[in-house]
This record gives sequence, structure tokens and C-alpha cells, in this order.
Amino acid sequence: MAEEIQIGGTDAMAKIRSPWAPALLPWVTFFIYFFVWYYKINREMADLGRARGSDELGDSPGTSVLAITLGALVIVPAVISTYNTAKRVQAAQRLEGVEPQLNGWLALVMYLLLSPVFFAYEQAELNKAWRAERVVPPAAA
Repeated sequence: MAEEIQIGGTDAMAKIRSPWAPALLPWVTFFIYFFVWYYKINREMADLGRARGSDELGDSPGTSVLAITLGALVIVPAVISTYNTAKRVQAAQRLEGVEPQLNGWLALVMYLLLSPVFFAYEQAELNKAWRAERVVPPAAA
């Protein structure tokens, strides 16, 4: 079961998911889970960005999903969206003070050779940011 955490400064929630969910569940759900997962992680990062006053975490998860669905017919939008989502994971980690951050070169090799492993890696790295968010002490009054 995924653990939910509240994103500080908002009513929005984020989930710490099993890294194997985005790697394996798409195969048994005819890829429906993949699109739902992709939307949710982009929405959660956008919520974090709004809470931190940063626009580098994106603002339209629907556009990201559109790029990997209909945009995949042209290939380029899907690749760009996947790249930008990985950059958002890095930005979320940076905003939360997580070190080391997602390795872009390692992610690229995983994406090119075995995409399900890349999505598991991406979720595992995003989980680090959510765990850091969970343990942030309350602001001093």
C-alpha cells in the first residue's frame, strides 16, 4: 500500500509508491496504470512546485500525459516529456535537499535499454524527495 504524505504548505498529497508499480503494473493493465501514474507524479511535483514558489516542477500534468499518448505518434513529444519529467524529479530532490539526485546519464541508459527499469528508478528517486518532505520539521513560530 502506498504511503501518503501531505505536501507542506498545501492540502495536496503525494504518495510514496513501490518502485516496481510503474515497472510492472502497466503490463497487466494494458498500460492504463502507466498513464495514471505519469499524470499523478507530474501533478504531485507541480503541487510541490507551487508550495515552494518554483515553476521548474511544471504546472500542467495533463500536457505531460498528452505528450506521451498522442505525442508518442510523432515520438519527439514523448521523449521530451520523459526527459522533462526526469528533470522535474531532480528539481524536486534539489528543493527537498536530497543528495545524491537522479543520475541523468544512468536514467538515459535505462530508458534506452529497458524502459520499465527506468520508470522504477524514477519512482524510487521521487520517493526520496517525498520521504524528505515527510520529515521536514514544522516552522518555528
